Amino acid sequence: MTTLRRRPDTHSDSPGAAAGFLARYARMVSGRRSKWAVLLIWLVLISAGGSLAAKLGDVQDNDPETWLPSSAQSTQAVELAEKHFADKDSSTAIIIYARGGGLTDADRDKIAADRTALQDDIAVGDVAKPEVSEDGKAAFLSYPLRTSPSDNGVLTDAVSDSEDIVKKDAPDGLDIRIAGEAGSVRDFAEVYSGMDGALLGAALGVVALLLLLTYRSPVLWLIPLLTVFLASQVASGVVYLLAKHAGLLVNGLSAYILMILCVGVGTDYALLLIARYREELHRHADRHEAMQVAVRRSLPALAASAATVGVATLCLVFGSMNSTQGLGPVVAIGIAVVFLAMTSLLPALLVILGRWTFWPFVPRHTPGYDASAEKEHGTWARVAAAVGRRPRVIWAASIGVLAVLALGTTTVETGQTQAEQFTKSVDSVEGQHLLAKHFPAGSSAPADIYVPAAGADTALRTVQDVPGVESAESRRTAGGWTHLTAVFEDAPDSAAAKDTVERMRTALDKSEGESAEAVVGGQTAIVLDTSDAQKDEEMLLIPLILAVVLLMLILVLRAVVAPLVLLASVVVSFASAVGAASLLFHAIDYPRIDRGLLLIGFLFLVALGVDYTIFLMARVREEVKLRGHREGTLTGLTVTGGVITSAGVVLAATFCVLAAIPTVASLQQGLLIAIGILLDTFLVRSLLIPALSLSIGPRIWRPGHPEDEAPLPSERPAQTARVDVGT
Repeated sequence: MTTLRRRPDTHSDSPGAAAGFLARYARMVSGRRSKWAVLLIWLVLISAGGSLAAKLGDVQDNDPETWLPSSAQSTQAVELAEKHFADKDSSTAIIIYARGGGLTDADRDKIAADRTALQDDIAVGDVAKPEVSEDGKAAFLSYPLRTSPSDNGVLTDAVSDSEDIVKKDAPDGLDIRIAGEAGSVRDFAEVYSGMDGALLGAALGVVALLLLLTYRSPVLWLIPLLTVFLASQVASGVVYLLAKHAGLLVNGLSAYILMILCVGVGTDYALLLIARYREELHRHADRHEAMQVAVRRSLPALAASAATVGVATLCLVFGSMNSTQGLGPVVAIGIAVVFLAMTSLLPALLVILGRWTFWPFVPRHTPGYDASAEKEHGTWARVAAAVGRRPRVIWAASIGVLAVLALGTTTVETGQTQAEQFTKSVDSVEGQHLLAKHFPAGSSAPADIYVPAAGADTALRTVQDVPGVESAESRRTAGGWTHLTAVFEDAPDSAAAKDTVERMRTALDKSEGESAEAVVGGQTAIVLDTSDAQKDEEMLLIPLILAVVLLMLILVLRAVVAPLVLLASVVVSFASAVGAASLLFHAIDYPRIDRGLLLIGFLFLVALGVDYTIFLMARVREEVKLRGHREGTLTGLTVTGGVITSAGVVLAATFCVLAAIPTVASLQQGLLIAIGILLDTFLVRSLLIPALSLSIGPRIWRPGHPEDEAPLPSERPAQTARVDVGT
């Protein structure tokens, strides 16, 4: 067979050492021999990571008090309880018995028998005498259960064993529920239990469908899907090792965000690389050379994207809450592993398998091929033409739409109650309703006050006089500290109960003697301290994330004006996403959000929103060097429109999979991020940014300009190349 040769295309946009590194890396992952070494390395990683990923659930910690900073009073209360008053670690369970017509003698006998059985077989402390309501229709038992910071299964099993005891031989018609902190933890554990495989399967199913629609090939979609699955397993394995041996805090939500992000972002990277590879297959007869160029041209944008998201999420380590600090490394690890897989394992697999994977639309070598010419009659060419005709009208209208949606932020409500945290009925919520119906609403979760023994009497009188306290009593003295409890008049997760905690703390701080050293804990205090910590984190982390993203954009685009414009656009887009999502939450009857949603939503929408802008503007900059500012901007939009839109739809659909978890927080998180991504994909990246770029003109690239940089030989389409045999 005749072989035509040309000098290998080894240049890149980056000068000097960077260009050399890009060329060497591209040759390594797609070389004729080195591709097999890459595949072997990943097989070793996958064999280890897969077995470890299955254990990730074993190291999750979903206890709310472990998320808080050590300075919070509720955290100090937990530490005092564990040190002096509890048998190591414990959590309070409440068993509620209710009968509409009033408790019968058989019911009361059952309650007494249950108390004895629980004391003998389950409780790690005293089971309190049954409290009977004034109307005689309900009663409850409270007692501590064993828990473990490193294994939530200990508490879950204890609650399940309690359930077996209290529901065995129960009189007909007696309603029995398990509530309290232990019941709530068990319900959350059951909600998340077994969801790993279901969520991963759902995410991969959504991605598979969208890849089929994108590629219209019965084979090609399998390759990126397999790669992202394997990458997610390696990432989960790394996170497991850090959680097991380095103290990294992982909870159920961060584990699922890791999984969803790996699948969604990995597919995005695959779409962009494969699209560029397909272009280069038209320009090069040899698929190895085509992949080398594709990797070299795609790698700077993909690396910038991964670095932006990774560094932005690592900002979370400066948060005050342990859960926030843990989420940053978890996400950064996932992004790093996915980036490496998509820029090494995926290219190796594609060149090993050859062109036939694109069947039936196999890209053939076409000398003089121009991607923009191929797309000149397509949808994105028409969009680009419309933007080019009236850029000022386009960006003004886009900002108008975003501003209208942002008005929805006025409807945002924070402060979810326990009853609002699940999308299905659970025992702990139903039990809380029964308690509120027959007892003071705060009976299920009294405040725990720990005070030096010398100040206990003063502290007790002070707490009893606080408005919102139904009753207070002294329970026990140990280790120089006295444990007081206070029952709220209101439900423990209500805003009124949180106000009572604040009044209690203020009153104790102003009291005389050692009572001023008292700390107030319990479930309500944990919720209050969590909300306060989240507010503090927003004030610190949001500006820090913006600064990091701005710096990354400046480094990527080698400009100042464009990064400022792009950063402003994603901030406006975030406000619009929050407004639109809030209106949707009201429409589906989940109006209140957890305060933490705002910070997490901001992080992902700013970081991921910038992603698509980086993909667009990196290609625009490349085209501007060849065609000038106006033509380069419109060409960049034309040739990237389809693939970036597909990437946005894939990522949005992947995050929607979080709605499968029956908690309101997961549903709202998935919907908020999906809405924001779609706004960035279809409005900000497609219309607003190109229109602003045209209106601002070449000044957007200040202080430099791509047109001032002489195009390198490699930036011209290849005309001939070595003929690829066996493709």
